[in-house]
Amino acid sequence: MIVVITQFMMGTPQKDVVIKSDAPKTLFLEKHAQYIESYGAKKDDYEYCMSEYLRMSGVYWGLTVMDLMGELHRMNKGEILTFIQSCQHDCGGFSASIGHDPHLLYTLSAVQILTLLDSLPVVDTNKIVEYVQSLQQEDGSFAGDKWGEIDTRFSFCAVATLALLGKPDAVNVKKAIEFVLSCMNFDGGFGCRQGSESHAGQIYCCTGFLAITGQLHQINADLLGWWLCERQLPSGGLNGRPEKLPDVCYSWWVLASLKIIGRLHWIDREKLRMFVLACQDEETGGFADRPGDMVDPFHTLFGIAGLSLLGEEGIKPVNPVFCMPEEVLRERSVEPELVR
Repeated sequence: MIVVITQFMMGTPQKDVVIKSDAPKTLFLEKHAQYIESYGAKKDDYEYCMSEYLRMSGVYWGLTVMDLMGELHRMNKGEILTFIQSCQHDCGGFSASIGHDPHLLYTLSAVQILTLLDSLPVVDTNKIVEYVQSLQQEDGSFAGDKWGEIDTRFSFCAVATLALLGKPDAVNVKKAIEFVLSCMNFDGGFGCRQGSESHAGQIYCCTGFLAITGQLHQINADLLGWWLCERQLPSGGLNGRPEKLPDVCYSWWVLASLKIIGRLHWIDREKLRMFVLACQDEETGGFADRPGDMVDPFHTLFGIAGLSLLGEEGIKPVNPVFCMPEEVLRERSVEPELVR
């Protein structure tokens, strides 16, 4: 059980957690590799069955963290490629699982998986490009699927997918940039649409988008960096927006954004590292959102990826834009702009 505390800083209540003295302080890489390797093998488990609606992203999380740990060889490549192929629809997009509707989120995950496995030719990449093109709207934004939801996450998914396919100019990039910039707020952050509040997850998507499209100069890096650094709480953990509890996944969304804009050194790296390590399960492996909670592949990837950005030994360098090993992207000559 975790203890939630409320601290009053400058008159504003700050929710946080207490890190117990016996929390893990070292990284259990082999335990985490065992956890991910066994997760997909237990196909009758309740947790596995109930996560079918995001299976494609789950495969991406598992493969990426295994690659970052140097354990990709432990994954069943043939089974994964068969699954990927079965999820591509006639429109070119990919669904979360067999029998589900295609969506940009899962299309990006599928392309990331195929890039990690050096297997893009096993699917129709031209149809993927057509699918992404079909979802761009008149104002430059992107719908996530045929049902029309608009979100800056989908702008990132669109340009990231095209960049990995070597087709970055297949959409109206100028209009896409205009839309994302219209979602910038007075605090330097970004929301999901115009007028929406700033959120660390959306900030990651928008800074990543602007890095891919060569538009990082449009960001006020000091203002945004300040907002992002304010996400660090006394426990060392990071939250996604004010008055929320810290969460290991923001060790990725916040840190990656800071890395992209050249402000990673603005946070207390050692305190964050200790918070992330405290979220491990010493027995089963894997990371939870907070110390003492249940682990899952999502937080396991973003815990390891966050530690990679902090320079943790034994983990490969991760690209802050694509959340994939740097070496994989270098091989494909995919090198988004970063503020140095």
